[in-house]
Amino acid sequence: MSDRDQAQQAATAAGDFRTQAVRGGHRRSDEAEHAEAMFMTSSFCFPNAEAAKAAFVDDSGDNVYSRFDNPTVQAFEQRLAMLEGGERCIATASGMAATLALGMALLQAGDKVVCSQAVFGSTLNLWSKYFGKFGVEVVTVDPFDLDAWRAAIDGRTKIAYLETPTNPRCEIVDIRAVADIAHAKGAKLVVDNCFCTPALQRPLELGADIVSHSATKFLDGQGRAVGGALVGSHADLEPVYLFMRSGGPTMSAFNAWVFLKGLETLDIRLRAQSETAMAVATWLTTQPRVKQVYYAGLASHPGYALAKAQQSGFGAVLSFEVEGGQAGAWSVIDATELVSLTGNLGDTRTTITHPSTTTHGRLTEAQRQAAGIESGLIRVSVGLESAADLTADLAKGLAGLAG
Repeated sequence: MSDRDQAQQAATAAGDFRTQAVRGGHRRSDEAEHAEAMFMTSSFCFPNAEAAKAAFVDDSGDNVYSRFDNPTVQAFEQRLAMLEGGERCIATASGMAATLALGMALLQAGDKVVCSQAVFGSTLNLWSKYFGKFGVEVVTVDPFDLDAWRAAIDGRTKIAYLETPTNPRCEIVDIRAVADIAHAKGAKLVVDNCFCTPALQRPLELGADIVSHSATKFLDGQGRAVGGALVGSHADLEPVYLFMRSGGPTMSAFNAWVFLKGLETLDIRLRAQSETAMAVATWLTTQPRVKQVYYAGLASHPGYALAKAQQSGFGAVLSFEVEGGQAGAWSVIDATELVSLTGNLGDTRTTITHPSTTTHGRLTEAQRQAAGIESGLIRVSVGLESAADLTADLAKGLAGLAG
C-alpha cells in the first residue's frame, strides 16, 4: 500500500459518517483502481506450497477461498463496521442468513432465546420453528414491557433479540433499557437495525452487543441485490466467522460491490426519504377513512420521545390502518398506480404491502394480534418520489373507501 493510500485510510477513519460511507474499507489493488474492485473469483493462488500452508493452517492473512475470504466482501464488511461503530462485520447471503448464522454460532440445546413479538415474520419462524426443534427454548415478549423482558431473561438466555422501529407498526423499543436487562443475566442483545441503518441509529452505542441487517433494504437502497450482515465486537463475531467458514451462507463478491455503492448514498437517501415520509404520514392523519397512522415522527406516536432520543431521524417506513379490514386495505392498495406493490422495503421507489397477508402472512392469527398487525393495516416504504405525487396516489386508493 502506498503512503498516499495509507494516509487516505487514516483520513477516512477520522472523517464523519458521509466520508466513511464513501471511502471506508477501500484498499486499492496493485492496479491502483479508483473505484472498488470486484473480485469475481472462487479461490486465490499462492507462490509456493509453504505460502499455501501458511494461509490454510497458520492464518497468515492471505486470501484462501471466497466462501470466507474475498476482498470485495471484506471491503463491504469494513465499511459497514465503521459506520455502525463496531469492531467487525460478517456479511451473509441474506438478512435471514445473518440470523441463522448467529443462532448456529452462539446457541446449543438447552439455551434460551428471548425475542420481541414485534419482529419480521420470518425471524419469529426461524427462532421458534427451527431452533426450537433442536432444543433451544424460544420465548416471545411484548418488547415495550420491560418487566416482561426481566421475567423472561434468565441465566440460560444467550440471546435477547429485538428490532426497532418495529415491522410493520414502526413502534420504538428502548435499546439501552433492554440491553441493561440482558447484560444483568449474561445475555447478548441483538438489534435488527434494518429500518434506520447506522445513518439514523447506532444500537452499539446504546448498549447492544450485535447489530443485524438485511442489506437488501436501505443499505442497497435500489432493490438490486439480496444480502445480510452482523456487526459487533471481534470476540462476539469470531464464532459466527467460524460457522461461516464451514456453513457457507456467504455474500457474493458482486452483491458486496453493489452494497458498497449503496452505502455511498445511504445518508443522503435516508434523510430525504425520512422528510418525505413525514409529509406523507402527516397527510394520512387528515384522511377520514384512515383509523390510525404509525410513524414515530408524529408527536402523537407513543414512541416519539424515545425515537428522538435514540435516533437521529425517523426513517422512511410508515404504516396506517384503514376502515374495512382486509377488504378495505386491499381496495386501497389495488387502486394505487404509482407505488410498487411488493413486500420489499428500503428502495428509492416507494413500495406498499398488506402485512397480514404478505410479510407476516405465515404467522398465526394469535402472533399477528400480539404484534398489533390488524387486517386493515398497510405498510408503506417511502422512496425518493415527491410527497405530492405519493399522496395523490394514496388518495386514489382511499377514495374507494368513501362510500
